[in-house]
Amino acid sequence: MSGLMLLDTPSLYFRAFFGVPESVTAPDGTPVNAVRGLVDMIARLVQDRSPDRLVCCMDADWRPAFRVAALPSYKAHRVAEDGGDQTPDPLSAQLPIIDAVLDAFGLARAGVPGFEADDVIGTLAVRGAADGPVDIVTGDRDLFQLVDDRGPVSVLYTARGVRNLQVMGEKEVAEKYGIPGRSYADYATLRGDPSDGLPGVPGVGDKTAAALVTRFGSVEGILAALDGGDEGFPAGARKRIGAARDYLASAETVVRVVTDIEAPELAALDDRLPAGARDPEALVELADRWNLSSPVNRLLNALAR
Repeated sequence: MSGLMLLDTPSLYFRAFFGVPESVTAPDGTPVNAVRGLVDMIARLVQDRSPDRLVCCMDADWRPAFRVAALPSYKAHRVAEDGGDQTPDPLSAQLPIIDAVLDAFGLARAGVPGFEADDVIGTLAVRGAADGPVDIVTGDRDLFQLVDDRGPVSVLYTARGVRNLQVMGEKEVAEKYGIPGRSYADYATLRGDPSDGLPGVPGVGDKTAAALVTRFGSVEGILAALDGGDEGFPAGARKRIGAARDYLASAETVVRVVTDIEAPELAALDDRLPAGARDPEALVELADRWNLSSPVNRLLNALAR
């Protein structure tokens, strides 16, 4: 591709943390498995996909207040005793190192207070699609809602690893879930997602959710059909949807990715992919201190091509 690549950075560094042994450490014994894994992932992506622009999108708020206000169960099971998230301590210790390494390379980082990385990705994807293709790299199916063949905006899904990406566009989403290609958010709202504390409509599974979205187009269309007396509901679905009306109104705010953030952090973003390190001295120091020479050199080689 030649275009914009948006990284769901938390998704990638969590994958790296659990995929690279924790025995990979710096000379002082600090685990650096997530750092090394993330840098190697970026090197592979740059080498294989050749983007012109790249943004490492970050969680400035992993559980935004506006989503919790709409649905208190949102990610509630992930809240730690101190009120924060349950990020493992060995990973938390690596996050400042990740920030420092990305900055030394000159790779754009973007996070906006009050929003998740998904919302930053949604905003930049919609904005970037006006100028050419956009690739979103993530292991989070929620971002399938952003695929749009008109950009095109595609998701490079990492469930099988960065070396074996699944390219998801409207066609692939439609084939996998049996829904219109840009309707994943409505489908997920109906079906639910326990990993995010999203209960879904009781009694509505994958097939019924797909049938409802395919027939009525959206949650809004489903509710309009319910109010209008439409008879095209699968057996039992009309009653279940009616009983879940309050949930559906709240879940829309939770599931739908924000695509119109207005923030200085995004307005001044320089997303051009550098041809080399912005701060070579800082990068060498970081590589030496944290045992990162091999992945750093791999990314430098990928950037120089």
